[in-house]
Amino acid sequence: MRLFVALLPPEEALAEIAQAVRGRRGEWSELRWVPEELWHVTLAFLGEVDEGLLGGLEVRLARAAARHAAVEVAFAGAGAFPSAGRANVFWVGMRGVVADERGRPLLSGLAGSVTAGAEKAGVGRGERRRFHPHLTLARCRQRTDLRALVEGMSGFAGRPWRAGTVHLMRSYLGRSVRYESIAQWPIGGDLRDRTVADAD
Repeated sequence: MRLFVALLPPEEALAEIAQAVRGRRGEWSELRWVPEELWHVTLAFLGEVDEGLLGGLEVRLARAAARHAAVEVAFAGAGAFPSAGRANVFWVGMRGVVADERGRPLLSGLAGSVTAGAEKAGVGRGERRRFHPHLTLARCRQRTDLRALVEGMSGFAGRPWRAGTVHLMRSYLGRSVRYESIAQWPIGGDLRDRTVADAD
């Protein structure tokens, strides 16, 4: 099964993004816009995972989520990968996710724990990329100059929302892509009931 770990923002936050891009879709016909029902914030992409590893993976992800505190974040601004001038991916960014008032990493720390936990469960590709919290809005097959689009969305600022749950998502590819949350854990949850000793 093809899995990834994600945050699922509340409908109100997603509706603000939908409103902000509604008038821009027709201006950028070369982009393949991601359907709104698939919008999420990826913490870790796990790829193809053997079903036999699922139990250990769930224990590790629950542990990773419990080690961090829920945080308030908001969508803000926009950007593109690998750059706005030669882009394959257009995204809306996030604020309130880099560090707390003491400079400690917030979502980046959670993403790192999730990735490390998956690797300890025997899952993942072993490739570490710098975590850049975002929500993908559109893709294009050929590198495209999206500087005008990024600039037009640079002033976007959504309402704050609480990132309080980690979801293990399964993706179904094919003619119609869909995602399913197959497990979830509260960020900052209580692991006292767990029988697996924390040996990390």
